[in-house]
Amino acid sequence: MSAAPQFIHQSNPRSINAWKSAVADFQQSCVRRASWQIINSVGAFALAWGLMYFAVQLSWWLAVPLAVLAGGLMIRIFIIFHDCGHGSFLRSKRANSICGFICGVLTFTPYHRWTWEHARHHARSSNLDHRGIGDIWTLTVEEYLAAPRWQRLGYRLVRNPVFLLGFGPIFLMLIKERLPGARGTARERRSVWWMNAAVLAVVLGLGSLFGWVNYLILQLIVLWVGGAVGVWLFYVQHQFEGAYWARAEGWNYTDAALEGSSYYRLPRVLQWFTGNIGFHHIHHLCPRVPNYNLQRCHESSELFRQVPELTLRASARSLSLRLWDEASGRLVGFRHLRALKASV
Repeated sequence: MSAAPQFIHQSNPRSINAWKSAVADFQQSCVRRASWQIINSVGAFALAWGLMYFAVQLSWWLAVPLAVLAGGLMIRIFIIFHDCGHGSFLRSKRANSICGFICGVLTFTPYHRWTWEHARHHARSSNLDHRGIGDIWTLTVEEYLAAPRWQRLGYRLVRNPVFLLGFGPIFLMLIKERLPGARGTARERRSVWWMNAAVLAVVLGLGSLFGWVNYLILQLIVLWVGGAVGVWLFYVQHQFEGAYWARAEGWNYTDAALEGSSYYRLPRVLQWFTGNIGFHHIHHLCPRVPNYNLQRCHESSELFRQVPELTLRASARSLSLRLWDEASGRLVGFRHLRALKASV
C-alpha cells in the first residue's frame, strides 16, 4: 500500500498569500445552491423515512436498506449542519442558525454546543499543546509510555477500530451529545437541553407512528451508519500517514490546514453523500467556503495539487496509526513501541 504523498513544509508569506487568494472567490454563499442541497438532502431523508414506514409493514428486507440509505443521507445533512455552524451555508446568521438547529434535530446534535467545540478544533487542529476538545484522542509516544496502565488500556480501547466505528458512534450521538459539557458557556449548555427536548419530541412522534420496536431498530441503524461514516471521515482527515502535528511554538495555521488535513479523494457517489468534505484541506484553510464550492475551489488552482491526497484504499492504513512520535515527526502504530524496546 502506497503512502500518502508528502507535502513540503512552507511558511513563506508569499505562499500563505497565494493560498488565501486561491480561496477568496469561493467564500460567497449561494441561496440557490443551498436551497437545492436542502431539498435533495433533507427532502430525500424525509422520503426515506416515509418509505420505511410502509416497507417495515411488508418486510425488513425492504426496510433495512432504506435505513442504510437514510444513514447516508444523514451524513449529508450533517455537512449542512456543519456549514451552518461556520456561517457559510446561507448568507444570514439567523438563517444559518435556524437551518442548523433543524439539521441538528435530524442528526441528534446540539447546534450551538457543537459549533463552539468545532470552532476550537479549527483554531487548534494539529497543535500538540492544545488537544482535547473537538478532536480524536491522540497521545504522543512519550505520553503513552509515561501513562498509568489503566490509561494505556483506555487509549487502546478508544483507538481500536471495532470500538471507534462500532460502539463509538452510538455512544457519541445517544450519550455524549445529550449531556452539556463543563467547559461551555450557558448558551452552549442551554442548546443541549433545547436539542434534547426537540429530539425527544421527534422520537415520541415517530415511535408512536412506527411502533416502538420498529422505530428503535430503524433509528439505531440510521444513527450507526451515519455516525460510523462521520467518525471515520473525521478520523482519517487528521490521522493519516504524513500528517502534520507541532508544538505550539512551532505551530502554523496554514501548515496545519494544508498538511494536517487530507484531501480524501472519494468516488463520486460517496463524495455526494459526504457533502464534498473530502476537500478537507480547503475547509480548514478557509471554513467560510461552503461545501458546495469546495470542489470548484480545489480545481481552480495548481497550488492544491501539493496537498496530501488519500484514496479509500490508502486510507485504511490510518487505522494502524495510533501515536505521534515527536522524535521522527510522524504518526506510528503500537508496533513502533516494540521496536523502541528492542532497540534499548
